[in-house]
Amino acid sequence: MKIDQLISTYKTELFDKVLPFWQNYSRDAEFGGYFTCLARDGEVYDTDKFIWLQARQVWQFAKLYNSVEPRQEWLDMALHGAGFLEKHGADENGKWYFSLNRQGTPLVQPYNIFSDCFATMAFGQLYKATGEERYAKIAKDTFYAILERQDDPKGQYNKLVPGTRPLKNFALPMILSNLALEIESLLPASLIEETLDKVIHEVMEVFYQEDTGLILENVSPDGQFVDCFEGRLLNPGHAIEAMWFMMDLGEKLHRPELIEKAVDITLKTLEYGWDKEHGGVFYFMDLKGYPPQQLEWDQKLWWVHLETLVALLKGYRHTQNDACLQWFEKVHAYAFEHFSDPEHGEWFGYLNRQGEVLLPLKGGKWKGCFHVPRGLMYCLQTLEQIKQQE
Repeated sequence: MKIDQLISTYKTELFDKVLPFWQNYSRDAEFGGYFTCLARDGEVYDTDKFIWLQARQVWQFAKLYNSVEPRQEWLDMALHGAGFLEKHGADENGKWYFSLNRQGTPLVQPYNIFSDCFATMAFGQLYKATGEERYAKIAKDTFYAILERQDDPKGQYNKLVPGTRPLKNFALPMILSNLALEIESLLPASLIEETLDKVIHEVMEVFYQEDTGLILENVSPDGQFVDCFEGRLLNPGHAIEAMWFMMDLGEKLHRPELIEKAVDITLKTLEYGWDKEHGGVFYFMDLKGYPPQQLEWDQKLWWVHLETLVALLKGYRHTQNDACLQWFEKVHAYAFEHFSDPEHGEWFGYLNRQGEVLLPLKGGKWKGCFHVPRGLMYCLQTLEQIKQQE
């Protein structure tokens, strides 16, 4: 690994190719907030605004301001989105909608708790940047509301018949493990400790299956395997992203054994989830090798590969495990060859199994200004830390 060359590559990709794309094309100067439905060249092809993507972009620019360099243009970009969210993003009870039209009128009810999770992250990061107490209040109030909803996140919007096949999903404990660290300075230490204990247990013991070394997306309420579509579901990208959250927690809590286990699960998941025929990491898999219910199971997605790069570099920094380095070089080569767009900047999001671009969009309903810049930013910071260690 030529570390200086990699640092240069990630710097160029982030600062010259990815961030300018969003700065040039996503800002809605008329109504506030951001356009996320952007074609390959930045053309806006739909003007609806999805709360979790709006909040993620606020977080991203505030985080750059706080942890990379206090550039006014980055803070202005974050404040631009935050103003729209404050005005239109939540209902009268403080629950964050899923989507709005361009002007800010609600389109989809607040059924999705991840709107709230990313609003918490956005306003927590913005408070760090500005010291504005109202941002801290929004972050705290939303976080407490998430904790109240965590056992029944969809509430009245749940379409499942209760009691027949109760399952709990991996996504919320995974997100909480990162979210609690994001806003720990705003919350009582006892609450952070309690939340972290719970999510580490959930991620590393309840959803993790000792016999396979893999993490399931859904388990029974008492953590047992359930033999059905949802119970057999594996999402390698989710599992690997959660592992770098666990590495961060291991570092904070001085728990090297947690870091070692997270690295081990990362490598096992990659071995299992890597497409040995065409390269890249599968989107969804079935634990028993049956056909997954998701028809897009064999697509290669941008975020999966970026989260994998972050996890492998963090894993190597903490443990000097050569397997992390070998996998990093392999995933890096695949990602930069297939996802990065040398012509227009930013990354493609969706490839077919063979690695060909399936949709040329740069943003949409599910892809915004988050995984690419966040992944590149954390890779760059971790590479710089590895360089210092060496």
